Amino acid sequence: MADAVIIEAAINGATPKSRNATVPRTPPEIAEDGLRCLEAGAAIVHNHNDEPVVGDAPEHDPAPYLEAWSVILAERPDALLYPTMPSGGPHTTFERRYAHIPALAEAGVLRIGLVDPGSVNVGGRGPDGRAADIEATYLNTFRDARKMFDTCHRHNLGPSISIFEPGFLRVALAEHEAGTLPPGSLVKFYFGSERTLSGLPPTPAGLGAYLDMLSGTGLPWSVAVRSGDVTACGMSALAISRGGHVRIGLEDYAGPGEPSNLELLQALLDVIEQAGKRPATPDEAAAILGIPAR
Repeated sequence: MADAVIIEAAINGATPKSRNATVPRTPPEIAEDGLRCLEAGAAIVHNHNDEPVVGDAPEHDPAPYLEAWSVILAERPDALLYPTMPSGGPHTTFERRYAHIPALAEAGVLRIGLVDPGSVNVGGRGPDGRAADIEATYLNTFRDARKMFDTCHRHNLGPSISIFEPGFLRVALAEHEAGTLPPGSLVKFYFGSERTLSGLPPTPAGLGAYLDMLSGTGLPWSVAVRSGDVTACGMSALAISRGGHVRIGLEDYAGPGEPSNLELLQALLDVIEQAGKRPATPDEAAAILGIPAR
């Protein structure tokens, strides 16, 4: 399966319909859009609901996930699905903000866990060109990261490991070196476009820095560009040429127009075909990553 590229469709995030009318926000819309993406070639679908990630939400309700995912899994039982989670902080505890993960696993709809092993400031420049005058930090402590990895072990979930900054990868590598990284792990490099003030830039040097850190581990990896266009900027083609996988979708997209998730996916499929490769099916993706069976 060396020619198979795992596509993740991150179909909404916090993107409102006022920015892109095609973005799915309700569970029925999420189910419909997720199924379209799976049919077109996505192996993994990631979605948010309308609860905030950064802010004062102490927990996320598993019910909207179950509503959308039950429809998807009824038609595509092979689908790989996973949620988001709210930030840490004094308004919550790890146990509250991560409670929907074991709940979804126990409901039999989750095979991919979520590990965000670090904290990052969210936002870009203000009108004056300086860092925006806001307080928006996505907070995860080392203790939180340990608990996320441990929960994935306990529930046989393959972790989606977010790498927003190089320090996040160092935490993941510490787990790998300690022999405690759960099976099925996928390391995801989130590059920052010129609109953001976090993350490495989506350049060959940026990817090279991460791959140098990852060298010798054999861990699978993928790329995304926050507040940008992972395909138009060339990162999709670069990652595929170096053996990586790709995440696309309206959660991350900040290019021109109002494309649908399906249109973003088709642009990526064209790049994959030009590289002489093909999209991995969900079953192939699970095998490539070593995700435990449900």
